[in-house]
Amino acid sequence: MSVATVYSRAQCGIDAPLVSVEVHLTSGLPNLSIVGMAETAVRESKDRVRSALLTNQFEFPLKRITVNLAPADLPKEGGRFDLAIAVGILAASGQITQHALDDCELLGELSLTGGLRTMRGALPAARAAREAGRALILPAVNAGEAALVNQATVHPAEHLLAVCAHLQGSESLALAEAGAAAAASDHGGPDLAEVRGQAHAKRALTIAAAGRHNLLFIGPPGTGKTMLAERLPGLLPSLTEEEALESAAVASVSSQGLQPACWRQRPFRSPHHTASAVALVGGGSQPRPGEVSLAHQGILFLDELPEFDRRVLEVLREPMESGRIMISRAAQQAQFPARFQLVAAMNPCPCGYLGDASGRCHCTEEQVRRYRQRVSGPLLDRIDLHIEVPNLRSELLDDSPARDELDSKTVRQQVEKALQQQMQRAGRCNYSLSNQEVRRDCALDAGSRALLERALEQFGLSARATNRILKVARTIADIEAAPNINQQHISEAIGYRRLERQQIQPVF
Repeated sequence: MSVATVYSRAQCGIDAPLVSVEVHLTSGLPNLSIVGMAETAVRESKDRVRSALLTNQFEFPLKRITVNLAPADLPKEGGRFDLAIAVGILAASGQITQHALDDCELLGELSLTGGLRTMRGALPAARAAREAGRALILPAVNAGEAALVNQATVHPAEHLLAVCAHLQGSESLALAEAGAAAAASDHGGPDLAEVRGQAHAKRALTIAAAGRHNLLFIGPPGTGKTMLAERLPGLLPSLTEEEALESAAVASVSSQGLQPACWRQRPFRSPHHTASAVALVGGGSQPRPGEVSLAHQGILFLDELPEFDRRVLEVLREPMESGRIMISRAAQQAQFPARFQLVAAMNPCPCGYLGDASGRCHCTEEQVRRYRQRVSGPLLDRIDLHIEVPNLRSELLDDSPARDELDSKTVRQQVEKALQQQMQRAGRCNYSLSNQEVRRDCALDAGSRALLERALEQFGLSARATNRILKVARTIADIEAAPNINQQHISEAIGYRRLERQQIQPVF
């Protein structure tokens, strides 16, 4: 047969669209051409494929060979099509049978000796192959992440010869062990009990976890802001399998790759304040996920928030609302999920010691104002909780065994109960409630409404900030298992908008 078709998968965002690798042999001057919107690395595969076939004593047809990667309008990149092209040439020239190719998909880059090398995006490809009802043959080094997809048929291979033997039926490839890394715990991080004191900040952390609210810690250096942020993942419920696979798929297509043993853990990303806008939201000529997508279903922690470039911070506003990021380029568009929980930390002033009893701060009012203005009002509007984290008194650091600190397991149980109520009521966490759902689920009595109206007048809060207050109050009520929001809940929620109050001077 002079024509053969092999199925493979491209990569577009976290999707793996089907690519039909069509190989046609015809008489004419010996030549191998690859068509179908293939970028440089794909076009170079003809040299890798030729060397791999000849090295392993296969016949390389001395004919005009045309390889079409369909659909033609889908951009193709990388060496992931090497294996499919090589097998297609062998099938078109009659060296292996065609019928074995109908029920499988092939992915992998070939070395010059025929060995299979690692590739990105194995997990999305395994999910797509499962939905198509076909088996997936890919490099053995990627089998761990592909096997995370439940009920997917994954055959890991080390070499082109092993793939050909499997397709010929002479020696079958083994099946990758399904769920080999599924037992990894997602609650093995630092414990909240290790943070001494800071009861107010811990309360806010509990509320943030229970409603998936964004959070900003404000306090001098060394008060435990980073310690508190690092313990938030341990307060959140376990990821569902679908959530874990979606988060793992982002890591799989990124340049850092996926660690299968950690696939059930919520991501915790903490980029340096010198990070660019592209590093945060993703980009590049071939779009790659940024920090907001790598933090999908987890935490994005921005330490020293005012030190980030203001234009960089502004790119966070859209994904914070929509939960996704669309990267557009001339040749293609790629969409990545970005449903993250933002936790940020900042000092109260440039030196960090505004209001400290020692009097070491000498920052002027103008310096403090300019420092805080590095974070825009629209971004602050999207952060539900602004928490002061003061310096601890020396007695709070006492190691006395009588002191009883709440541990992460205890708080997580409270969070899970609150989230369960939210799922039963609205099918989503309070942070994600629409305006219509806020009006329905966050109804106020006369006293609570009057209290909120006074706060709006006094502090000049925006309509978005008002909605945030209502959502936080609803979360506080859920933690207490209260059916309705009362004045105490509204009062506490208003207290968490500290940075927006006029002329506030924190006292530490």
